[in-house]
Amino acid sequence: MDENGRELGAESTSTDPAGNVVLSGAAEALRQILIQRLGDTYFTSKRRNESAKAAIFTRKVGHTQRGGSPILFDRFYGAQLGGHAVDLLLEGRVNAVSILQWDRERGFRVDGIDGNDFRDRWGLIHSRQMHPAFYNPEDMRPSRTGIDYLLPIFTNAIGPDDMEAVRQTLFNSGNLTRPYHSVNTDINKRICYLE
Repeated sequence: MDENGRELGAESTSTDPAGNVVLSGAAEALRQILIQRLGDTYFTSKRRNESAKAAIFTRKVGHTQRGGSPILFDRFYGAQLGGHAVDLLLEGRVNAVSILQWDRERGFRVDGIDGNDFRDRWGLIHSRQMHPAFYNPEDMRPSRTGIDYLLPIFTNAIGPDDMEAVRQTLFNSGNLTRPYHSVNTDINKRICYLE
């Protein structure tokens, strides 16, 4: 959102599978704000890029989530959720969703919920916000509830294969001598805009 509370990006005419209007363009709108506010001087003074436009790019969280390697926690519960979805179908619950639930007493568990429970009285499905109980905005950190929720993920989520991937990427010795390499920056440097 911008400083006036308006959502960044324009409304497109497309809808998601639930029939909700899809907002698009927020990443590009944020990029334009950063280009305008930071300007070219900083980037040209560092001799890394010829302009703010060439240096600034955005990542959509969803792309990173879909492109990142799933950790042990993701793989375990992904398999559990898939198995439970099949069980729901075998029970004849064809409009049900397999979900991952959490509460302080029982921790994480797989459950099923009727798909229509996600809809409001007009039949629309709205995006869910993080519950305020998970975050303490005054301290700018997770609340006690948020910590209790994240603790099993942090404690048991990483397997040996996850650590091997981290060793080969994050702790690659070439990272000490090579600057951060971005394919997007390389492409932006080669784009010529015709007037």
